[in-house]
Parts: sequence; structure tokens; C-alpha cells
Amino acid sequence: MEQERDNKGIFLSIDWVTILLYVILIVWGWFSVCGACYDFNNPNLFAWETNSGKQIVWGASSLVLAAVLMLIEKRFYDTAAYVIYGAMMILLAVTIVIAPDTKGSRSWLPIGGSVKIQPAEFAKFAVALALGKFMDRYGFNIKKTKDLAIAIGLIMLPMLLIIGQKETGSALVYFAFFLMLYREGMTGSMLFSGFACVVYFVVGMKFSDDMIGDMPISVGEFTVLLLAMTFTIGMVWVYCQNMLAVKLMASVCYGATLIALLFSSFVIPFNACYVMLGACVLMILYIIGLAFYTHIYKYALIALFAILSCSLYYLSSTIFDHLADHQRTRIEVLLGKKDDLRGAGYNVNQAKIAIGSGGLYGKGFLNGTQTKLRYVPEQHTDFIFCTVGEEEGFLGSAAVLAVYLAFILRLIIVAERQPFTMGRVYGYCVLCIFLFHLFINVGMVLGLTPVIGIPLPFFSYGGSNLWGFTLLLFILLRMDAERNLKRQ
Repeated sequence: MEQERDNKGIFLSIDWVTILLYVILIVWGWFSVCGACYDFNNPNLFAWETNSGKQIVWGASSLVLAAVLMLIEKRFYDTAAYVIYGAMMILLAVTIVIAPDTKGSRSWLPIGGSVKIQPAEFAKFAVALALGKFMDRYGFNIKKTKDLAIAIGLIMLPMLLIIGQKETGSALVYFAFFLMLYREGMTGSMLFSGFACVVYFVVGMKFSDDMIGDMPISVGEFTVLLLAMTFTIGMVWVYCQNMLAVKLMASVCYGATLIALLFSSFVIPFNACYVMLGACVLMILYIIGLAFYTHIYKYALIALFAILSCSLYYLSSTIFDHLADHQRTRIEVLLGKKDDLRGAGYNVNQAKIAIGSGGLYGKGFLNGTQTKLRYVPEQHTDFIFCTVGEEEGFLGSAAVLAVYLAFILRLIIVAERQPFTMGRVYGYCVLCIFLFHLFINVGMVLGLTPVIGIPLPFFSYGGSNLWGFTLLLFILLRMDAERNLKRQ
């Protein structure tokens, strides 16, 4: 009788608003898959031979999976979190060895016939559970180096295994977990450092071949070193409050840069970046000296940041040269250094044409010419959003994004109201994964982010990603339902 009352309580405590948004996205996604995969020779949208027919099975099985997940109590996940994580890491490692080569990667495991699964999609919920379990333990403090290192290790291990499968795009998704760490108290300097690294790489690579006037000074190298100086000085100001050190470093760094530019412009042309690099070295030595003199560890961390900042430009060139040819070409196309409309830039260019051709109201369901004639490769998976833009126009695309916005806001509410650390951490992990997929996928289709091949949640064709997202979401909803039950 008590179990029956609990089940009734769970049913009444379920967040039906989130489930409604989930169903809307799945159904809308199915119509988009129909538009992307429609075949005039086989017009039956429900036939198993078609992707739209298979997507019905994936969607229906996801609903069954969701119902099963709502019957599993939170304490099971609390007990089995590390076991699930370990099992998934073993599966990721085994996949590297036994998975067949599929378009250059070894990330798909055949399970019979034409059906394949991608373990990387299921590892996300395992990592989220393990992080929630670890951060919920007694005495955990994210400010402690050991605790933070273990949390980062839980994230990095699956990333390395997925990179071993040659699935770089799927591995990059795991960086989303760092946003959760920031919510739980990780210092903002780590996120800022990551942001700075991206800025250094983009600016350095995009303007590496441009020169300042007639001087032999690369705009990319000059800008990166100037940013490294400015960011380092700013961190001393913000985190150490040492105005004397700030004034001294600013005077030396900016003064030396100005003198070097004037000398190169009016006396003898030379690469002023050598002088800037020397000024950066003096600045780093000065900060290290402050660390030893004051015994304030923040100075040492800032010095490390400065060292990495000054060396990243030169390291990024080496890393870029060791990338695969198609990866280098994609980056060059994204940065505008190369126009390759028949090669790496073809997908994005055709996706833009498809979206633009939809106009304000769209061409209507199954009437998209770009998608029907297969001009956009992978239009039913990674580039599914271009089908929305062509068939439903600007208004339909805006409506889809509005539903996603409501879904994201709902996840924030659900995550924030969890009474225990594990539920809150898991909730924010789920939120960050969905945010990353949404921003990168839509940005990828619009040409704003690199083409790294990640699906749009609930819209892209495929069972692995749909089941993976369902696992993430409904484990959270079960935790939330128990939270409501305990308040009754």
C-alpha cells in the first residue's frame, strides 16, 4: 500500500510541463526528418525502409524508455553511479578496438542488421551521474585542488576515449560540464582562461598572414601578445589588488611596445613582437618574484596563465599543422581565410541557401527544393535545422528556437530547485549538455561555429542521440519528482 501511494505521489509530482515540451520537440523533429528524407520513389513516410519510418520507432521506444526511467528510484542512481560510469568507460574503450570504420571514425557499434549505436551518446548521463555522486560526498569542496582535479578527471577520461575513436566533435561536447563546475563554485578565472585560449587561437590564426602597414609585424602575433599582456595585468588587478605592480607592468609592457612600433616604423623595420615577447618574459619573472616574496599563490597561477598565453600562439601553429587536412580546411573556411564552396565549405554554404530560400513563411511541408534534391549533405542529422528554415521559414525557425528556449528555462528551474547536491549537479549537467548541442548545432548550420558533427536534440535523425537525450532528461525528472514527493 505504501509503495502504491508513493507511485501515485510520483505521478502527481512529475514535471508535466517539461514532458510536454519534450513531446513537442520529438514530434516536430519527426516532421523535420520527414522533410529532409522524403523520397518521391517511396512516398510512404511510415515505411521501415525510410528514415522517417525508423524515426517513429526511435521516438516510440524513447517514450517507453522515459516511462521505465520514471519507475526507477533516485537511490538506485545514487548507489550505482560509479558502476555505471565505469561500465561506460569500458564500453568506450572497447569501441575503439571492435567498432568498424565508419566515415573515418570508430564510434558506432552494430547490434544487428542496419541498426547501430554510438556509446559516446550514452556516456554523457554516466558522467553526469558520477559528477553528481562525487560532488555530493561529505567534505567535497571545489576550491580544493584535489577535489577539483578529480572532478575534471571524471570529465576528461571519456573525452580522451572518444578522441581515440576519432570522434572529435562528440568529445568536445564534454567541455559543457565545465559550465556546471562554474555554477558549483569553480573560480571564474578558469572559464576566462578557456575563453582567452579560444580568442588567442582565432585571432592568431585568422590574422597570421596580415601585416601592420609596411612593417614585418604579423597582426595575429602582435594582437595575441598585446592581449596576453592586457589579460595578465588585468588578472593581477582583479585577483591581487596590487596597483603598484599593475602600474609598473603596464608602463614596461605598453611603453616597450610603443617604442618598438615607432622604431620599426620610422627607423629600421623589424619585428616588434620580439620586444613584446621580451617584455612579457620580464613581466612573468616579476610576477613569479612577487609570488615568492608575498607567498600569495594567486601570483603563481597568474604567472602560469601568462606563460601559457605567450606560448599559445606559437603552439597553435604547430597544433594546426598536425591536424587532418579536412580539419584544417574547415577551420580556414570558418575563419574566412579560404573559400572552399565545393569542399569543406560546401555543407554550410548549401545550408545557408536552404535556410535563406525559405523566406518568412517557408515553402511548406515536403516542398523544400534544396532538401528534396539532396543539395545539403547530412541534412537529416547534423544539418536538420536547414530543413526547418526552408520548409517553415523564419517564423517556423523562430518558433522552434522559442520552444527550445522554454525547454532550457524549464531545465534551469528544475535544476535549481533540487534540495540535494547530487540532483542539482546532475540537473546542471543536463542543462549544459543541451545548451552546448543547441548553440553549436544551430551555429554550425548558420556558419557561426565549426562543423564538428553533433546532433540537434530531439530533431536530428538517429536512435542513439534520441535515447541519450531521453536518458539525461528523465533521470533528472525522476529525481525532481522525488523531491516533490518528499515535500508532500
